[in-house]
Amino acid sequence: MSHVRTIKRMLRRETHSSRSLVSIVVATLLALAFLWAAAETVLWILKDRPLLADPPRVGDWLVQLPATTIPGALGASGVGVALLGVLVLVAAAAPGRKARRSLGSDRSAIVVDDQLIAAALSRRCRLEAGLAPGQVTTTVGARSVRVVMRPTSGVPLKAEVLKAAVDGELAALGLKRRVSSSVRIVDEGVVGQ
Repeated sequence: MSHVRTIKRMLRRETHSSRSLVSIVVATLLALAFLWAAAETVLWILKDRPLLADPPRVGDWLVQLPATTIPGALGASGVGVALLGVLVLVAAAAPGRKARRSLGSDRSAIVVDDQLIAAALSRRCRLEAGLAPGQVTTTVGARSVRVVMRPTSGVPLKAEVLKAAVDGELAALGLKRRVSSSVRIVDEGVVGQ
């Protein structure tokens, strides 16, 4: 395997989460249902008392279900089961993303946590605007970065300058996947620093 492919595989593994938890939950529920059905069948064959209901009674109940249930309730339960199936399929097929990003490097695999990126952007904005640590909040999403600033009362801030500082810091970080940035300055100011 080539060096580049190895790095790509390592970065993918570190930035995407596996679907093992969803798989384990679904497999456990299915195993419990099949074990219950097998136990009921064995108890019915041995002419013993059922745990919940014997197989012939369950079969009769399923056959009579459309006639004894309100059509709207039956349709709603069918839609609910279909939505649960779609949810399980989406959870299985959609890629999970960890709160990490890869930095551009040809020689090694570098992964940075989103909290570290948020802290770096907040620090850059605080230094650019001369604010205290509690006056800048940064949120890093999947494809965007949002910086919210609470200025000191009476000291105006220029959003264009601060957005340029955020974009410059993002460029300096060298993220492999491009993210968009936005800077919002809150109307209410903070008294002093």
